[in-house]
Amino acid sequence: MAAGLLIIWHSRTGAARAMAEAARDGAARAAHCRILSADEAMPDDLLSAAGYLFCCPENLADMTGAMKEFFDRCYYPLLGRIEGRPYVTMIAAGSDGSGAERQIDRIVAGWRLRRVADGIIVCTKSQTPEEILAPKHVSNTLLQSCHDLGQAISEGLELGVF
Repeated sequence: MAAGLLIIWHSRTGAARAMAEAARDGAARAAHCRILSADEAMPDDLLSAAGYLFCCPENLADMTGAMKEFFDRCYYPLLGRIEGRPYVTMIAAGSDGSGAERQIDRIVAGWRLRRVADGIIVCTKSQTPEEILAPKHVSNTLLQSCHDLGQAISEGLELGVF
């Protein structure tokens, strides 16, 4: 039986990782929460979870290649096997983030997942090559929003709301 929240993340400069870890910390009160990097996550990990939080940066108006590779690796083995499960997204972006969120939404529509909350997009306002490549710091206020989303989704799963 599927149990708990699975957070799958990828990060290049630290913002998405910090966001995913904040969501994990928020979900820690719940009975079961796992966090895996996109390169570690496999179909069996998704099968064993009741819901998902996908967290990654936006690069060139799309999700990162590592996150896309996760979906490529897991997509067909999970078709028809995780339908109806809830998900949310968190995106770290330099200026927008909606392209990566839309890409994830399109992919998981094939799995028939249900978005159960608005996603969080953290805009770092990084525009120059140096700013884009530099390690990122996410404010405590924004990390608290990620924490709260992880807590809400995890508690919703635990209570059977989703």
